[in-house]
Amino acid sequence: MRVLIVNTSDKTGGAAVAAHRLMQALNNNGVKARMMVGEKLTDDIAVSQIPNVERLKWHFLWERLVIFCNNLFSRKHLFDIDIANSGSDITKAREFREADIIHLHWTNQGLVSLKGLQKILQSGKPVVWTMHDMWACTAICHYSHGCERYHEACGQCRFLRFPGAKDLSYRVFRRKRQIMSGARLNVVAVSTWLARQASMSPLLSDKSIEVIPNTLSLDHFRLFDRTDMRSLLHLKAKYVVAFGAARIDTPIKGFTYLVRALEYMTTNMNYAPEDIHLVLFGGIKDNAVLDTIPVKYTYMGRIGDEATLSQIYSAADVLVSSSLYETFGQTIIEAQACGCLPVSFNNSGQTDIITHCKNGYLAEYLSVEDMAKGIDWCFHAKVERRELRSNVIGRYSESKVASRYIALYNKMLGQI
Repeated sequence: MRVLIVNTSDKTGGAAVAAHRLMQALNNNGVKARMMVGEKLTDDIAVSQIPNVERLKWHFLWERLVIFCNNLFSRKHLFDIDIANSGSDITKAREFREADIIHLHWTNQGLVSLKGLQKILQSGKPVVWTMHDMWACTAICHYSHGCERYHEACGQCRFLRFPGAKDLSYRVFRRKRQIMSGARLNVVAVSTWLARQASMSPLLSDKSIEVIPNTLSLDHFRLFDRTDMRSLLHLKAKYVVAFGAARIDTPIKGFTYLVRALEYMTTNMNYAPEDIHLVLFGGIKDNAVLDTIPVKYTYMGRIGDEATLSQIYSAADVLVSSSLYETFGQTIIEAQACGCLPVSFNNSGQTDIITHCKNGYLAEYLSVEDMAKGIDWCFHAKVERRELRSNVIGRYSESKVASRYIALYNKMLGQI
């Protein structure tokens, strides 16, 4: 069986990391899996770039220009939406022709256009689409922020400068519906919450939707002694909190809620500022966000290796994931694999991972006070670190997740 995994990048962003890990898991479990990307950042020989990769930037810029002009030259939300009006034709690639299964992941920002998606669906090859956000079931947004217009036909889009009944979102939704109606497409959501959102969209409501979580290599994420890791990272406070994101100051990551929770703890919960040390990892666009932190902190920058991540998680008492929504929660299972308890809001995909006050804490949505209580709970919880890791092994190991995808692939091949 030959599987071609398609994603915009093999390293940048959560979907890229998840897709690359899945490719490795499949190859380690008897499947010949390759990955095709627009942006190749690893030296993995199983990853190839799309034909005419130099045109990818043009596709991306053309898509942004159309959005920019549609919004009468407003930059607001320019990079928050995708209309997939331009992209590469991957059906001409040798890797595509040789594959038995085409497995789409996150294909935006000029990689695959709607026309390209139509060619893929009409190629006669079985197609799986793993959803890492909501774009497959909405018109143009990756997260609807509570908007339910995608339950019908979109329109009146909050991300457009001039929303209307038949605005750009309505037109893209209609085009998506034409392409996906009747197409043989198997949808995978990485969480129960995301599957529920997909089932309420007319784009996917007639498709088979299965929930399969992201995988994690337990060989790469290791549990180290907490005292040793704190010494290694020069962390001398009584309690250590970790927070990481591809870009820390992106509003949707909710970093301000963590800052406010730490402020609450140092003013209302008998914690002195020197009691808590915050460890941050990921990109930052505006360093001014660091000036708001009320406790001592260490900013590690972008981290690309699992060994360093394992050290941070092992050193920390708690990982805070304060995102306004999570389709899954990759950092949560990474932290648990290293014996670190997570705190997250109780609103989306992370609820599949965290059992409240058992292997983490689910705070009331957008409640700074309850997030502070969750961090406090993790500081004092008597949870065996190795039990946290065992739970991750039982649910998200390569063999567990790969076997579920292999079963899906075999079912699809049997239907040809």
